[in-house]
Amino acid sequence: MTYVAHVRPRWTDMDVYGHINHAKMVTLLEEARIPLLFKGAVEAGLDQLPKGIVVVKLEVAYKAPIVVSGQELRVGIDLTELRAASFTLAYRVHTGPAESDPVAVTAETVLAPYDTVALRPRRLSPPESEFLKQGFADA
Repeated sequence: MTYVAHVRPRWTDMDVYGHINHAKMVTLLEEARIPLLFKGAVEAGLDQLPKGIVVVKLEVAYKAPIVVSGQELRVGIDLTELRAASFTLAYRVHTGPAESDPVAVTAETVLAPYDTVALRPRRLSPPESEFLKQGFADA
C-alpha cells in the first residue's frame, strides 16, 4: 500500500528558472515522510526511531519540472525493502494534489536507524519493523 502525503512548495523553493530547486525537492521528500516516521512512531510508542534516522542513499529522477503555483503536491511513498538495519522508501511526486496528476519526480531513499548516543547506525527493533510494515499496509 502507498502512504500519501501532501506538501506545499514555497516560493523560495524555486530556482532561477521557476522550477523547484533540486535541494528543495529533497527537503520536500523529507517533509513528506516525517509525519509517518516521526509523529506516527511516537504515537505507536516507539521513542527511539524518531530520535535518529539517517539517509544512507538518495536517488532522484526528474520526469518534468514542477513550478511553484501555491498548489500542494501529492507524494506517494512505498516501503520497497525492509532489512535488519535499513529500509527503502520509493516516492512518486505528482504535479498536483490528485493521484491523476502527472508524476514529475520519482525518488528512492535508503534510511537507517541511528543510535545518537553511540553515534553509529543500529538495527531496527522488532516493534519498529512491524510499525514500518503496518504503516505502509494501512496507508
